[in-house]
Amino acid sequence: MRFLAIIPARYASTRFPGKPLADMLGKPMIQRVYEQVKKAVDDVYVATDDERIYNAVQSFGGNAVMTSVNHKSGTDRCFEAAAKIGGAFDVVINIQGDEPFVQPEQIEELKKCFMDPATDIATLVMPFPYDGFWDDLANANTPKVVINRRMEAMYFSRSVIPYKRGTDRMEWLKTHVYYKHIGMYAYKVPVLSEITKLPQSPLELAESLEQLRWLENGYKIKVGITHQQTIGIDTPADMEKAIKFLKQHAC
Repeated sequence: MRFLAIIPARYASTRFPGKPLADMLGKPMIQRVYEQVKKAVDDVYVATDDERIYNAVQSFGGNAVMTSVNHKSGTDRCFEAAAKIGGAFDVVINIQGDEPFVQPEQIEELKKCFMDPATDIATLVMPFPYDGFWDDLANANTPKVVINRRMEAMYFSRSVIPYKRGTDRMEWLKTHVYYKHIGMYAYKVPVLSEITKLPQSPLELAESLEQLRWLENGYKIKVGITHQQTIGIDTPADMEKAIKFLKQHAC
């Protein structure tokens, strides 16, 4: 199968304007994301709505494509970019532009999901640690996922799912494997075209999770498991931690 990796990158951000261009030890963040993705996928593009990001990608020798400023999600931006790029690709992989520590092994895990011909969409989950903290599990900013025996997502929620009846909540992580969602997706090209035309659904609006729209419309989301923690960057404070990590690991 031929895979096309697209990294959506917007300049505007309420908490961190210009985030893709923020310096990370001599390289803009978007370059570090691009270089990590390139280790696993031959065809990589940054999809942006800002000429500053476009020019930065061009300057380090990367591929970039300009897209509309009106997209509400990275999925919509990926679809426009894929249409502009063209080519006989089977699957589009959507990697967030604020994940400079994404690992090639994670992308390979996504790709493996398409060995099952029934896969429409794929994503990743990571088990919460057995000895983790309740507050981490209950954090509404960390969506949880339940999966079936075919390794397909049954539901995503900001609430803790499943609820363990009759068990003290402080024991939940010790008595059940809970999964956090890692926000990386891959879609068969025809499916990507279809899901961008779907109206927002009731569950999506309730939880503010676009993948629920796909489930409500009958699409199957195959799940790969990763045990590698990535470090997403949402704020300048997150960037400070990421740079400290870079220095310590000489990345």
